[in-house]
Amino acid sequence: MNDIHAYVRTTAAAAKQAFYLMAQASSAQKNAALLRMAELLKQHEAAVLAANAQDMENAAAKGLESALLDRLKLTEKTVESMCEGLRQVAALPDPVGEMDEFRIRPNGLQIGKMRVPLGVIGIIYESRPNVTIDAAALCLKSGNACVLRGGSEAFHGNMAIAKLIRQALTENGLPPAAVSIIENTDRESVGAMLQSPDLIDVIIPRGGKSLVARIAAEARVPVIKHLDGICHVYIDQAADTEKAVNIAFNAKTSRYGTCNTMETLLVHAERAAEILPLLAEKYAEKQVELRGCPRTLAILPDIQTATDEDWDTEYLAPVLAVKIVDSLAEAIAHINTHGSHHTDSIVTESYTDAQTFLRAVDSASVMVNASTRFADGFEFGLGAEIGISTDKIHVRGPVGLHGLTSQKWIVLGNGQVRG
Repeated sequence: MNDIHAYVRTTAAAAKQAFYLMAQASSAQKNAALLRMAELLKQHEAAVLAANAQDMENAAAKGLESALLDRLKLTEKTVESMCEGLRQVAALPDPVGEMDEFRIRPNGLQIGKMRVPLGVIGIIYESRPNVTIDAAALCLKSGNACVLRGGSEAFHGNMAIAKLIRQALTENGLPPAAVSIIENTDRESVGAMLQSPDLIDVIIPRGGKSLVARIAAEARVPVIKHLDGICHVYIDQAADTEKAVNIAFNAKTSRYGTCNTMETLLVHAERAAEILPLLAEKYAEKQVELRGCPRTLAILPDIQTATDEDWDTEYLAPVLAVKIVDSLAEAIAHINTHGSHHTDSIVTESYTDAQTFLRAVDSASVMVNASTRFADGFEFGLGAEIGISTDKIHVRGPVGLHGLTSQKWIVLGNGQVRG
C-alpha cells in the first residue's frame, strides 16, 4: 500500500511541475498538440483497437454486464469520433488569459480579472476509454495538467491511447507529464489521489453512483461531480399541447441511460385529462412503464401505482413516474424536494410562470419549452464536456473549458503606493 501511495504521489508531483509549464503554453502550441493527437490516433488505430479487444476479452471472461461492455468497446467509428473531438477542442477559443471586469480606481490603478487554469486535475473514471482522450483534450486546452485513473477493465486501451498523447505533447515541446495516467489498477491508487490536496487541485469522477459517492465521502481534494440525474418535465396549466407531448416524449425516450433523461413527469391538474392519454399512447409504442399517483391512475387506470420511492429514483430505464399537481408552486416544491438538482424543464406559454420556474427551481440547468436531453456540453455550445456538476462552487452544469479555469485578480499600476 505504501508503494502505491508513493507511486501516485510521485506521478502527481510530476504533473504539478508540468502544470507550471502548461500554464504558460501558447494557444498555438496547445492546438498543435491536440491536432497531432488526432493524427496519431488515426495512424495507430489498429494498435488501439487491438488493445481494446484485449480489454473486451478480459471483461467478457470476468462476466462484465452488457451495458458496461458496450461502453468499453471501441470501433473505427468511435476512434474517428475521438479524433473529431480533438479537432473540435483545438478549434475552440482558448479561455486562458482572458481579462475582464476592468475598472480604473481614483489613484490610477487598473484592477480586473484574468482567467487561469485550475492546476492539476485528477480524473477517476470507469469503463469508457474515450474519456482518456476527452479529459486530455479539455485539460490541455485549458492549460491544466491531469492525472488520469481509468478503470481496470479499460487498462490496455488506456495505455495505448496515453502513449500517443505523450508522443504528441513531446513533439510539440510540452511536458509529457501534463497528461499522466496511473498505470496501476489497485483501488488504493484512487484513495491516494483523494488524499493528496497538496498535489492535486480538483477531482472529477466519471462513473456510476457508487464510485462518485465514495469519492465525495473520502476526498480531501475539492470534487466536481453529480450523483443522480432525477430530472423533471412540468407541463404547466398554460402549456401548448403539441409542445408538451413532444418534449415529454423526447425527454424520456431519446435515450434511457443518460443523466439528463426525464425520470418524473409533473402535469397540472387542469391539463392532465387532455395530455396524459396522448402521452400514454406514445409511451406505449416505446414500451415505457408508467407509474402514477392516484389521480394519474384515475385517468390512466392500466398503469402501475407509484410508491414514495419512485419520486426519488433515477431509473436509467424505460420507466417513468407521473404525478398530477394543482399549481406551479406545488411542481416547484416537488422538484426541489425530490430532484437531484441536475436538469428540470417547464412547458408553458406563460412568461410569468416561466420566469418563476427559472428563478425558483434549484438545479444546475433549468429550461423552458425544451427537452432535458439538451443538458449537455456539446449542445450548450461548449464543444465538449468533462462532466456535469450539480455543485454550486466552483462550476455548475456541463463542465467545459471555462469550467476547468478560475479567475484571479490582477492589478496594473504605475508606481502607486498606499498612504
